[in-house]
Amino acid sequence: MEGSSLKKKKNLMESEGKRSELYPKMGPFTGRDPNVKKPSWLRQKAPQGERFQEVKESLTRLKLNTVCEEAQCPNIGECWNGGGDGIATATIMVLGDTCTRGCRFCAVKTSRNPAPPDPMEPENTAKAITSWGVDYIVITSVDRDDLPDGGSGHFAQTVKAMKRLKPDIMIECLTSDFRGDLEAVDSLVHSGLDVFAHNVETVKRLQRLVRDPRAGYEQSMSVLKHAKISKPGMITKTSIMLGLGETDDEIKETMADLRAIDVDILTLGQYLQPTPLHLTVKEYVTPEKFDFWKTYGESIGFRYVASGPLVRSSYRAGELFVKTMVKESYAKSLS
Repeated sequence: MEGSSLKKKKNLMESEGKRSELYPKMGPFTGRDPNVKKPSWLRQKAPQGERFQEVKESLTRLKLNTVCEEAQCPNIGECWNGGGDGIATATIMVLGDTCTRGCRFCAVKTSRNPAPPDPMEPENTAKAITSWGVDYIVITSVDRDDLPDGGSGHFAQTVKAMKRLKPDIMIECLTSDFRGDLEAVDSLVHSGLDVFAHNVETVKRLQRLVRDPRAGYEQSMSVLKHAKISKPGMITKTSIMLGLGETDDEIKETMADLRAIDVDILTLGQYLQPTPLHLTVKEYVTPEKFDFWKTYGESIGFRYVASGPLVRSSYRAGELFVKTMVKESYAKSLS
């Protein structure tokens, strides 16, 4: 019996050793919590379908990077298939696929010195997307702190090229905070985009834990506020992840702060841990609680709230209500 016990202990130590080699940087806020089990409502079927395959093949052929794939988004099947309204949404990444920051929730690869931007990318991306035939596109990027303007000018060139080739295309830009550079925000806001999106990600108390130290609550609020000031009527949008240990009062405080700077659209979704090296999930928020936050958000003045366990910042971004909002905003700007 004693020999069997020692053998089991040895096997356990070996498996723990292998685990520490595989995940050498696991710490007090990372790893899997055995007491928090993934619920049934988060189980997604593998993406499939004719429309999904068409979009996937088209994006590969056009050599477009998508955050849908890079960030392992759980909604890739629904968005690419078009959901119930038939509007396929994809989020295109510009400025490369390597980020200069290391937020603890994100699966995108990182480097202090990523490859320089491709100067032909704005024009090539515009040609590819307009040939794809969509009428609503989301453009996003990794953080590029290595660039003087954070990549704002590259973003703006891409938007202008798209509008030149297809004036009626609706463009949402999901941006970094440009290190709080408001001139960089000006450059992008006046490039012709229709929706300016920047994610605050989490409540104030958890910012330093969740996001890279170069990001911050006040900095994100400043960027969102300035987009409205710089171009009155600009539709602004942000996103909050739930399940990181935030309280209801903290969520309400964040929502109130966002309404105080007139943010129009809010999305709320469940944080899902990409790997054991990333932040541990503290709670799986129920679909009913997400429904509560949608109702609450709309009651305090958000024009549109998408809230659900699998919702992400670009979830069904081009659906009919948002497209109508963009058209109304454009009509007002002309009157």
